[in-house]
Amino acid sequence: MIDLYTAPTPNGWKASITLEELELPYEVHAVNLTANEQKEPAFLKINPNGRIPAIVDRDEGNLPIFESGAIMIHLAEKAGRLLPTAAGPRARVISWLMFQMGGVGPMMGQANVFYRYFPEKLQPAIDRYQNESRRLFEVLESRLAESEWLADDFSLADIANWSWVRTHKWSGVSIEGLPNLERWLDQMRARPACQRGVEVPVRIPDLSDDTKGAEEFAKNARTMLQR
Repeated sequence: MIDLYTAPTPNGWKASITLEELELPYEVHAVNLTANEQKEPAFLKINPNGRIPAIVDRDEGNLPIFESGAIMIHLAEKAGRLLPTAAGPRARVISWLMFQMGGVGPMMGQANVFYRYFPEKLQPAIDRYQNESRRLFEVLESRLAESEWLADDFSLADIANWSWVRTHKWSGVSIEGLPNLERWLDQMRARPACQRGVEVPVRIPDLSDDTKGAEEFAKNARTMLQR
C-alpha cells in the first residue's frame, strides 16, 4: 500500500496518474497548500523540502520518497511497468522524464507565476517564460512527429510531460501549429487512468478560461508565492 500526499497540481498529478496507470493500491492524503500544511513537522519528516507530492511505501517499511520524478521511478520499478529495464529504452524514458523535470515544469511554473500570480505585470519576464515554454513544446512536437509516444512506448515520460502541457492555456502558451503535440494531448486525455489521476485529490475548476473558479484558484496560488 502507498500513502500519497498530494494536492491538485501538475506535479501532484504525475504521481496520481502513475499510481492509476500501474493499478497500485494507494491511500490519498490531501495536503492543503494554502493552509501551509506542507510545512508542518509531520509532513517535513516525509519531505524535508516541504513540497508535494510525497509518498510513503508501507510495503518497504514505511519508506518515504519525495520529488515527483523519484516517486514515478520507484513506482514503475515496483510494478515492473512504464520504465523499461533494457539500457537503451530505459535511457530514452528517463531522458524525456528529466526533460520535463528540468525544462517543461520549471518554465511553465515560472510562466504561471509571472502571467497569473505575480502582483505586477513584468512583461519581459512573462515573455521569457512563455517563449521558452513554447520552445520546449516545439521540441516535443519534433519528437512526436516521429513517434507515437515520447519514448518507444507509452511510459512515465508521457505522464510527466502531459501533466504539465495539458495546462498550457493557464500558462498563456499556445500550441497552435503543433499538430502532433495536439494529437498526443488528445490520446493522453482519453486514457481512463489519466482522467482519474487528474481528479486526485479533488477535481479543480477549468483553468483554461478566466472563470470565477479560475480566479479563485489564482488568488489562492498568490498566497503561496513566498512559501
